[in-house]
Amino acid sequence: MRLARSTSWLHRFSFFTAIATLLLICSGGMVTSKGVGLAVPDWPTTFGYNMFLFPVSKWVGGILFEHTHRLIASAVGVFTIILAVWLWRIESRRWLRNLGFAALGAVILQGVLGGLRVTMLKDEIGIFHACLAQGFFAMLIVITLATSRLWQRISAQAVSSRAAHSLARAAIVTTCVVYAQLALGATMRHQHRDLAILDFPAAYGKLIPDVSAAKLAEINAWRDARALSDITLFQVWLQMAHRFLALVIAAGVIVCLFRARAAELRSTPLARFTDAWFLLLATQITLGAWVIWSNKAADIATAHVAVGAIMLAFGVAISAICLRLQQSSSPVNAPRPVLVSA
Repeated sequence: MRLARSTSWLHRFSFFTAIATLLLICSGGMVTSKGVGLAVPDWPTTFGYNMFLFPVSKWVGGILFEHTHRLIASAVGVFTIILAVWLWRIESRRWLRNLGFAALGAVILQGVLGGLRVTMLKDEIGIFHACLAQGFFAMLIVITLATSRLWQRISAQAVSSRAAHSLARAAIVTTCVVYAQLALGATMRHQHRDLAILDFPAAYGKLIPDVSAAKLAEINAWRDARALSDITLFQVWLQMAHRFLALVIAAGVIVCLFRARAAELRSTPLARFTDAWFLLLATQITLGAWVIWSNKAADIATAHVAVGAIMLAFGVAISAICLRLQQSSSPVNAPRPVLVSA
């Protein structure tokens, strides 16, 4: 009973750490959207102060967003240390203990990358910093799910291994594309200050924009007249790739939605998870269009980042549940027939 109670609290703490990480991702998105990543020019100090002793009276303008981001990151780091030690102390599953230490290594690397982004002034580091944050968040989702009662209930459910495998394949592929999409989004945010394409669903009035040298010069002249940053061919195609991947993700989520409704999977929580995934998809597409129509308003862009992270979390959870169902339905785990002598 004491072990069960400790595991229950471990699950709550891992969930709390995951929520704190989502808040950290939102904070980082706001810092990037507002362009205040260098509002505090030094690291690990803050204008020469110890980070935790920086006067509240000086938390103004862009400094507020950047300094708050550092404080939330420090808190998440401490939470991850506690979580890794807790898993090592009471968890019997070796893979889960190893995942806890992998998350700890990821959060340490994340902190170092955040500091190097400030001191080295490299956009590439900022992109990797954003991608690693999403990967770290995915690790916490798996830990939270694996320590839940739902994980135990799933192991007792007998379902068709073929149905679970079919959904797992679609969910894993879609989740990987979601992660690639988040990486593309991070690259876009760090590559140019303003949007490369300012209309939606068209792109400079066409389905596929004209990006000849003459047209690109005309577009940049139009942007210069409106105090917008110049764009390059790479930036245009980067945003078009982002739109194309959104269509791929939409197709993948819809496929998962229908496969989760198969008769063999109706007794599992997968239908509810895929329903939520589809609603998040609709919200994300709306926010993506709104980002363009608002010329990348910081609050809308940050909400877009947050929903993208939550979509990744649901994709990871659906994939993990499918793999768990496959494992419990495999012939190795099937009950042996009882032989009754005549």
